[in-house]
Formats: sequence, C-alpha cells, structure tokens
Amino acid sequence: MSGGLAFVGLGNMGGGMAARLLARGFELTVHNRTAEKAAPLAAAGAVVADSPESAVAGVTTVLISLADEHAVEEVLFGRIVPALAPGSVVVDTSTVSPGYAVEAARRLAEAGLRRVEACVVGNPLQAREGQLRVYVSGPEDDVAAVRPILDAIGSEVVPTGPFGTATTVKLIFNLLLGAQVASLAEAVGYGVTAGLDRDTLLQAVAASGFSSVVMRFRAELMRAGRYQPAFFRSVLMEKDLRLAVAAARDNGVDLPVLESVRAAFASVVDAGDGDLDAAVVIEHTKR
Repeated sequence: MSGGLAFVGLGNMGGGMAARLLARGFELTVHNRTAEKAAPLAAAGAVVADSPESAVAGVTTVLISLADEHAVEEVLFGRIVPALAPGSVVVDTSTVSPGYAVEAARRLAEAGLRRVEACVVGNPLQAREGQLRVYVSGPEDDVAAVRPILDAIGSEVVPTGPFGTATTVKLIFNLLLGAQVASLAEAVGYGVTAGLDRDTLLQAVAASGFSSVVMRFRAELMRAGRYQPAFFRSVLMEKDLRLAVAAARDNGVDLPVLESVRAAFASVVDAGDGDLDAAVVIEHTKR
C-alpha cells in the first residue's frame, strides 16, 4: 500500500498477523517492546524498528495489536499518534471496551487520523494462515482503504456498524469462550471427584454432541497438561470477561453466570498462572 505499512505489538496474535502480511508480499516495518519477538519476522523480510515512533515514521497505515487499554494509551496515544502524518489510518486489533473504542476513534479524529476497528477472532495458528474472522467498524471509505490488509489476515471480513460494535462482537465471543472452557473444567473436576478417569472423561466430552471446536481443542490441552505456549493467556481472558461484564452492566444487563466465570479466571491469575493458556483453569478446580 502507498505510504508504507507498520505493525506494532507482536504478541501471539500480532506476530501471527504480521507473519501473514509478510507472506502475502506486504512490505512491513515492525516493533515490539520485547525485541526478540521480532526476530522471526526480520528473518522473513520485515524491517525491525527500535521504537514505535521509528516504526511509523513515513508510513500512512499502522496496525496495532496491544494487550489492553493501558498499552493502547501508552503506545498509540503516547508515542505513535505524535509521529503519524495527518490522514494516516490506524487499524486497531486490540481488545478494549466498547466505550474506549468509541473514545479512541474520537481522539484520533481530533488528531487528524483515521481509525479502523478490526477485532479478530481465532488463534495464533489461524492468524499465521490468514484464517481469522475480522469484525470491522469505521467509515466505509476507511475500511475500503485497508481492505487488502484485512483480506490478507482474514478468511472473512464482517462490517458490524459504528465504532464500538466490532469490539462488542469480540467480547461476546470471548464470553462464550470463557464460559465453555470454565464449564468444561468444572464438569470434569466433578467427574474426577466421583471416581472417573480424567483423560477418559475429557476424551468422551470432546467426542460428544456437546462438544465444539473450542471444547475439543481445550480438552486436548487439558489432557496433555500443555498450557505453554499459550494460545489465549488466562490474564487476557480475565481482562476480556471483565470488560464484557462491565459493558453489559453499563447497558443495564447483568451477567451473573459470566461474572462467576470471570471470577474463576481471576483466581487463576491471582495464583500466578496468568501467562498460561486459559485451559489451565482445570488445574484450579482441584481440592
């Protein structure tokens, strides 16, 4: 794309998306706070910048994939925005609250910049293969301007409406994900206390009509006790559940079942397992 392309934030999902863009022939400048995460991308042809400011110098389109609102404040508004030329587009794949998403768009517009809210659903393997589902919010012209990027990282690109709606869709998916993983862990924990073999029970659930792609995948991680590398870190699961429950409450809707799921993942984080995959919640059902 004219004016160059930068990618800031190379965690599991960001790194996968950046790798996919390189594989599709995009010229990419990348930056990550932990520099070693950029090494595989450098080997694939990316230019590695030593700061967010240098990553976006001279570019007109930047993608960000940051952990939370604090990181967006620090990296996007504190460092990237002052370095971007007016009219540049920020494609934001970070998961934040709907209210923050709306506010971020307003602040970027006041700075003469454009925001495309691009919330991705999938895992790091799907990110590398361009098989994410991408839910987008923003003006049609702005979305059209970055459509080649969205098509490269996603197998499906779905417009959702005004700013904040793509974020709402993403949070709803993560509510369902968290509920499935936590309910699987609790149900299996009960079965084990009743004398059932854990591996056999996990296999049975994964093969049943009650299963899903998510349940089968997490059941296998639970069977193997393989929680690293994390496909979805428990700390991020708790964060997304917390954002979703709070956003629902702001709309006058209480989510008591999902609040209990959030509390379960908060316990995982408090126990020091926040960087492990969300499937580790099964280890916290033990008594």
